[in-house]
Amino acid sequence: MKISCVILTMGNRVPELGRAVESALNQDDGDVEVVIVGNGADVPELSVTVPPGSSATIKTVRLAHNAGIPAGRNRGVEECSGDVVLFLDDDGWYGAMDVVSHLRERFSTEHDLAVVSFRVMDPDGGVGQRRHVPRLRAGDPERSSPVTTFLGGACAIRRSAFLQVGGLPERFFYAHEETDLAWRLLGEGYRIEYDAQTVMYHPQVPPTRHADFYRLNARNRVWLARRNLPWSLAVLYLLNWVVLTLLRERSLPALRAWFKGFREGLREPAGERRPMGWKTAWRMLRLGRPPIV
Repeated sequence: MKISCVILTMGNRVPELGRAVESALNQDDGDVEVVIVGNGADVPELSVTVPPGSSATIKTVRLAHNAGIPAGRNRGVEECSGDVVLFLDDDGWYGAMDVVSHLRERFSTEHDLAVVSFRVMDPDGGVGQRRHVPRLRAGDPERSSPVTTFLGGACAIRRSAFLQVGGLPERFFYAHEETDLAWRLLGEGYRIEYDAQTVMYHPQVPPTRHADFYRLNARNRVWLARRNLPWSLAVLYLLNWVVLTLLRERSLPALRAWFKGFREGLREPAGERRPMGWKTAWRMLRLGRPPIV
């Protein structure tokens, strides 16, 4: 089973990118095909080389402009040939040298497994961020479990399943594209697992560092519902998130940006609508995260 690793970069984290690539190339029995996608930027020259005796490779691709995270990762998948594709942030790195061998064993024997979401750890020894555990009961990051979504920059995906459901929704640009893909995979009968044994290190940075975080988060949440949920569930889902946002957020500028994005999500085309069946919604409920939250 061939393993590929897609890494997006804006070309502005040269030492970090080198560390990420090195952690993929130096996997035990890995022979990983690394594809670096310059998202509107040249891929910087790296000093990292393929280990002696390894059949690992490094390939670079440059997009003419910043097409967003989902489009960049889709292009990376197009350029790679692995049966399983790892998505790795350019400022992250793998915490052990047996990550690939562990994943190869899982995907080879668990044929309905579509995605493995990794445990993200703080390299400085912090407690980690709740959002990095993709389930509602996130208190114990060391507990593996089936889940209904995953972390886009810390995961492994069966390439055939990824292509079967059409990849990541490129219109999203940033935020919730993984959940859109996850819901469609669940609808096709695949499993998604949070595997605490597979570790990626990543600095603790808040998602609000992105200038458009609140707007895109809200817009894409509306698109997610419009594309994937029966209308009755879509209404409940969006009402629930309006209430949660009002309860959680105290910043008036943040709320303004969020509701601006919410209106955009209602007005602008969301892309192809393929509502999940009630069987999938029931399955998500049994997994602990019904599609209304």
